Amino acid sequence: MCRPSATLAVWSSAWLNGAAASDDVLDALQVWGEAHDFVAADAAAAEAFDLPLAFNRAATPVQLLLALRSQGAKSMQLLLPVPGDVRGLGGGGPFAEAALRTGEAVVLPDLGYGVVPEAIAEGLMRWTVYSVPMPGVLEYRPLGEAEHGLTDAIRASAGALQALDVASERPGVRAELSARLRAATDAPWPAGMPSRALRVLQRSQEIAAILAIAESDDPGGALSSSAALRRAEALRPLTEAVRNARCASINEAVRVFAEQADRHP
Repeated sequence: MCRPSATLAVWSSAWLNGAAASDDVLDALQVWGEAHDFVAADAAAAEAFDLPLAFNRAATPVQLLLALRSQGAKSMQLLLPVPGDVRGLGGGGPFAEAALRTGEAVVLPDLGYGVVPEAIAEGLMRWTVYSVPMPGVLEYRPLGEAEHGLTDAIRASAGALQALDVASERPGVRAELSARLRAATDAPWPAGMPSRALRVLQRSQEIAAILAIAESDDPGGALSSSAALRRAEALRPLTEAVRNARCASINEAVRVFAEQADRHP
């Protein structure tokens, strides 16, 4: 499972560049909710994207897609911010606050806007477009570098946990891991999605499931609060590596679709 923002970034990029139909985008979003509506957080975003302001009747996904095309959207980036890592949010403000609250966003650095999804009711996802006067631009991270980062973090975390002697042997953990992976939202991807990006996404999903089990097993064999803290510290690099790998995979896919369009005007 990745995130709704990842689905929007990849599928809208594929549509903008002629690699997907609008119905395909709508079908992909259905994984995250039966209904999706779009509003603007401020007057500038409302005017640019022809969207209603929040608390008014919302627009449809198709209206957003058409607005992206009319605005000449080219570049998109997935952000998965957490406290202490707000890269790409462009400083403070409503957009940064919303993205941190939900833990995800899509930023349009060339246009100066950001989009944040939030589940507001069962089956309903609301997407809010924010003006971001000075959007941050994430430094491009090669997919291979992110993949190696996952491998290095796995080794470092495993070694640290073994040294601390707080890695518990949890009965039935393999079955629990398989169940979590089966239950994860299986978001579809467009034809032409880079195979390496898919591979790294799959690997990051498997590691995220392991981390979820580790968190639910807290303190995981640690016999004291200090040992539990050291265990959490040992797992933190792995959590960060998963976030980096997901962002790198999605942003690489967006780049590939844009380059395909440039080669076939």
